[in-house]
This record gives sequence, C-alpha cells and structure tokens, in this order.
Amino acid sequence: MIIKIRPFLFAALSATLFSCSEQKPKANPLNPLENVLASQNLMIKQVMDSVAQYEVQIRYTQIDREKDDVVFTDYDFQVDADTYFYPASTVKFPAAVLALEKLNQRDALDQDTRFYVEGDSVETTFAKAVSEIFAVSDNDANNRLIEFLGQDALNSGLEEKGIRPVRIAHRLGQHSYALTTKPLIIYQNDSTTAILEGTFNTAPETLELKGIKKGSGYYEEDSLIAEPFDFSLKNYYPIQAQQGLLKRVIFPQNFSSEERFDLSKGQRDFLLNAMHTVPRKVGYDPEEYYDGYCKFFMFGDTKENIPEHIKIYNKVGFAYGTLTDCAYITDTQNDVEFMLTATILVNKNGIFNDDSYEYDEVGIPFLAELGRQLYDYEMTRKK
Repeated sequence: MIIKIRPFLFAALSATLFSCSEQKPKANPLNPLENVLASQNLMIKQVMDSVAQYEVQIRYTQIDREKDDVVFTDYDFQVDADTYFYPASTVKFPAAVLALEKLNQRDALDQDTRFYVEGDSVETTFAKAVSEIFAVSDNDANNRLIEFLGQDALNSGLEEKGIRPVRIAHRLGQHSYALTTKPLIIYQNDSTTAILEGTFNTAPETLELKGIKKGSGYYEEDSLIAEPFDFSLKNYYPIQAQQGLLKRVIFPQNFSSEERFDLSKGQRDFLLNAMHTVPRKVGYDPEEYYDGYCKFFMFGDTKENIPEHIKIYNKVGFAYGTLTDCAYITDTQNDVEFMLTATILVNKNGIFNDDSYEYDEVGIPFLAELGRQLYDYEMTRKK
C-alpha cells in the first residue's frame, strides 16, 4: 500500500488550536532547537502548547567540517528510547541498506537482478524496489526485500553495526508476522531461473516500554474495542537508531570498519541518489506524488517543487496517527547541511484505526515548519 498525503491547507490553521495547562519549555539562548520550539509561529505553537498530547521526540544534529573531519553536535527534545512511538515506514530504510549489502556479498546477484517472490505476480529488480521505497514509500517493495533478508538477518545486521535498540518484526501494509520468508525466484538470464530459499525467523518478544499501549480504543474490522491499542508486538525503531543508520550511510568515514555497511561505491551512490530523488524524477505523476509527498521537513505542506540546490536524503513514516521523518538536508548554494529526525502523534480522539488523525492540520505543518526554521537558523550559523 502506498501512503497518500493530502496537501496542507493553510487556511485551516487558524481553526486548529488546543488548550493545555502545561508550561511550554523556556528557550535556552545556547540551544537552537529549544529556540525554534519556543517560536510563536502557529504551526509550532499549537503543538508545543499541548506537547505531551503529541508525544514529540526530536533530534537536530549540527554538522561542522574541520579539514577532513566531520563533527556532529546533537540537540535533543524528549528523545527517549524507552518511550515508544510506531516507526511505520521508516523501517524501510534499513531494509534497503541491508538488502544492498547482502547483494554485495553474493557474486551471482546485483541490484539489477530480476526476481519475483514465490506467489507474487510482480517481477522487479532490487534497484527498482529501493527506488520505490524512497520515492513513494511503497509497502510491497519493502516486503519483497524482507522476504529476501528475513527478520533475523535484518535485526542482527543492524545490531552488528551498533545500531540499537531496534526490532523489526513484521511486514507493512497487512502487517504480516509470518516467521518464514517466501522463496525468491531469481532470473540468471532471460530463460534460466534459480530459487533462493526462504528462512525461518525468531518470533518477536513483547516490548515493555513506556507508551506501548496508546489511546482509549481502536477499531478491529468494524468493531470498536474500548481499550488502549497495544503496540507491543510491532516494529520498534527509535530516534537514536534512525539517526545512527543515517549517519553511517551519509558519513561512513566517521565510523570504524566494523560499524560501516559493506557497500560498493556504486551501491552507495545509487542509495544516496534514491534517497533524495523526488517522485516526478522517476516517472510518478507530480500532481499525485508532488515533491513534498515523502519529504515532510520544509516541503511537506506544499505542492511546490523543491529547488534543485536543496537535497533531502530521508525516509518518512506515516501510520496510526504517527508521522516520523529522518533526514539529512543540504543546500549546496548556501553551504547548509544538517540532520533532523522527529516524530509526532496526532490522534486527538484517542481512537486508532478510525482514519481520523490530524495529519494535515497539525502533524505535517509542524514538521515542515520545524525543518524551515532550523534551515533558516543554519543559513546564519557560524561554522
């Protein structure tokens, strides 16, 4: 299933305010993230005035270059690996990276190898699956890579690189928890195929984290269940792990050989290109899949094209009222670069699976304005 995001209507902002007795954090003149979050801009203020309701977590990373060294300075707001948020499609990023690494370790396969999953009518390539994951967050493309990798190999591959905590347990769309991956039929040439057998994977353990049960009810089929929605068997991919992966992909030289992914230069170049390429540049209808479709920071609330000198290398997630984006943002014209990872829950009525979430009114405008204000700060920051 491909996520669909309606363009944000600015006129709706004035009607969307929430009251709360919480104190908004006071700005620290030395902390640019706190200063941005203290903004009186309505898109940020309406969230920060009721911040606990939205379960916001943010990590902003400044990047400074000193000769051949890259120095990270992280600023956090409520980042806590023990407080759960549903990562949605952000888990497709590690699936893409580890699939490319696995290809690099197999002489008979590469990213252009044609294949299909047993029982699936769609023939594709690994490169096409990776492109679809970043361009439009395609669930089927991700699930094909899960069949190729298996959950155990995916989780252990991240752990071995020091990316933790993390637990990827299920496919996306139908949320299949099937422990056995399906065989892949691999085309060796136009007339010869080979079978890559499936694997059996470990059953997920119940997560015990703060906020693992959310809301006051949820729909199961057409019935409302009047109890909190339990996420304890779902995927878990917190802010620290998301930025850990992003840093290793963008700046592998900052990590030891054991912490880097085994990608060839061609594979890494392909991955980076896929991460920043907007849908219209790979053949999608720009009216339906506009540039900000999977770029929440800075451009998520507009259908305007992203300027050519700005590139956003990212992966978004969008489900169960939770919006998440993990991004490396660059502007080559103005010498700007920074990383930003943020998540927000927009589910005012506390009911899950009812398709009543404030994505367009609150969530996407908040993430877009957060990105814009940090970008503006970076434009003037002394480096």
